[in-house]
Amino acid sequence: MKIIKTELPGVLIFEPDFFADERGYFFESYNQKKYNDHGLNFNFVQDNISKSQRGTIRGLHYQVGGNAQGKLCQVISGTVLDVAVDIRFGSPVFGKHVSVELSEENHKQIWIPPGFAHGFSVLSDEAVFMYKCTAYYSKPDERSILFNDKDLNIDWSVKKPIVSEKDLKAELFKDIDKDFLF
Repeated sequence: MKIIKTELPGVLIFEPDFFADERGYFFESYNQKKYNDHGLNFNFVQDNISKSQRGTIRGLHYQVGGNAQGKLCQVISGTVLDVAVDIRFGSPVFGKHVSVELSEENHKQIWIPPGFAHGFSVLSDEAVFMYKCTAYYSKPDERSILFNDKDLNIDWSVKKPIVSEKDLKAELFKDIDKDFLF
């Protein structure tokens, strides 16, 4: 497994070992020992899967308090642009974001620790997206930042975004609470 550091400290991209032949392919999408051997000790409690059509944007989501979530994200089918935004007040990269294309072809994963908002856009006709979480979903602790906030200036690579009503009512980045301190 190859681990790639991003410009946001703590946000990592994983490229699992991949084996293909005339029958198809095989790779381990998660092996706790391998992650632990690299000093990455995650305790996952929940897996989530979503299916979305081209142009869908989900995010930017995060949870606060004791239910703050770390997420290990990957795509089962299709292609997405996955985005993490540093929301840790005092961080030297506060408000900066990193994006990576995750697809069924490249098998990449991204680790997004607590203290980062997360979202993705669907670049293929449809995509099945899966992520492992380090905390359970908690509606009272759920927060969202407006996906097209001008202060964040994220290029989602979609022309006509399909966004939920809930995400359209999300907070502006400048108005988020200081839930995470660097």
